[in-house]
Amino acid sequence: MSRVGEAMDVIARFFSGQPPALLWGLGGVLGALTLAVAITWGLSKAKPAKDYTNLRQRIASWWVMIALLSAALLAGWGAVVALFVVISFIALREFLSLAPIRREDRLIVFVAYLTIPISYGFIVADTYGFFLVFTPVYVFMFLPFLMACIGQTRAYLTTMATFHWAIATCVYALGFAAFLMRTPLSDGAPAGPAGLVFLLLVATEANDVFQYCWGKALGKRKIMPTVSPNKTWEGFLGGWATTAALLWFAGPVFTPLSGVGLAILAISLPVAGFAGDVTMSAIKRDLGVKDTSGLIPGHGGILDRVDSLLFTAPLYFHILAYFALDHF
Repeated sequence: MSRVGEAMDVIARFFSGQPPALLWGLGGVLGALTLAVAITWGLSKAKPAKDYTNLRQRIASWWVMIALLSAALLAGWGAVVALFVVISFIALREFLSLAPIRREDRLIVFVAYLTIPISYGFIVADTYGFFLVFTPVYVFMFLPFLMACIGQTRAYLTTMATFHWAIATCVYALGFAAFLMRTPLSDGAPAGPAGLVFLLLVATEANDVFQYCWGKALGKRKIMPTVSPNKTWEGFLGGWATTAALLWFAGPVFTPLSGVGLAILAISLPVAGFAGDVTMSAIKRDLGVKDTSGLIPGHGGILDRVDSLLFTAPLYFHILAYFALDHF
């Protein structure tokens, strides 16, 4: 057998070992992106005077993000955890670069970054109990004590609140998405642990897209004009209903949920995604910025892209853990 044939055989065996539902799901996402490219091309031909640069940038960035996520999901739990370590690091850096951090807070900044390898180390070791309490209990107590030890009392409460929020969202909350990859096959996830993460990411991002589309099509009544002026009740309710339907029908394909557990997930996850989006919008308004960085063309920063996931990941994880997963 030639080297090309051997390589093709290895690739075929690799994909044959993946859950079919996961492969179909990833294929569906790639198909949706291809359709978006075709629609953008059609719009540029139909209305050549209009500038579609931002839309093209957003779609091109989606191709890169989907490629990275797909590769990680197919490679296994180690690759997904490593990817989320990078995401948490960049998100925390973006937040702390915007927040009013002082030179004298450098030691606290160092400890904040140190929580990333420790938290994800618990995921690697598959010790859920330690991960669960580390940030909300021990980091919560240690950081104020450390700041007191170095004699920092100016803006003490404000500084501690800033650091606690940064760590709880950028490290702890995102970690729940990565921890899903430690779900054993014995817990009965139809598409494996990667399928659990896939549905979380698809539903979270689809909720943003659905809310945007419904808002553009029917939006009239502002839902939070002082926080996010472009969001409307029509967009929120349309996105909620569409995402709930997606979760209801796709949930049994990718998760072991059914009945009440699936219904609670379908009803609550779109609301959590909306809450994450507007909460981060409020923070950015307070800081006087539109985007957390310019890292992702057409999207802004990592935090701009994962703001909804900060709220949906813990909720999704705990609904699964309560109703279906024995491991946690």
